[in-house]
Amino acid sequence: MVIAPVLMSDTPGRGNGTDASVLTKTKPKTQRPPMYKVLLLNDDYTPMEFVVHVLERFFGLSHAQSFEIMLTVHKKGLAVVGVFSFEVAETKVAQVMDFARRHQHPLQCTMEKD
Repeated sequence: MVIAPVLMSDTPGRGNGTDASVLTKTKPKTQRPPMYKVLLLNDDYTPMEFVVHVLERFFGLSHAQSFEIMLTVHKKGLAVVGVFSFEVAETKVAQVMDFARRHQHPLQCTMEKD
């Protein structure tokens, strides 16, 4: 039996103008979305119990957690209520603002990039 030598130009894809280098698939690295802080601002008119109710209803906090945050807002002028993706933060701000308006309270809620 005679074994014929294989020349590089005889191999398909080599030496005939095509690139035979190995291609590797690179997975695109996904980045975490930017996060946004939701802030509650103090005012002189919104009852403290209403603020506690808002924190329990829209942020899922316990009564004790809500009370602590309400006191922080009252004493310091504002407090971070939570950190969320843009869409979630935007929705929470809109819900709080709408709920406060419907109950005729001037409570303000905003968001800023974390």
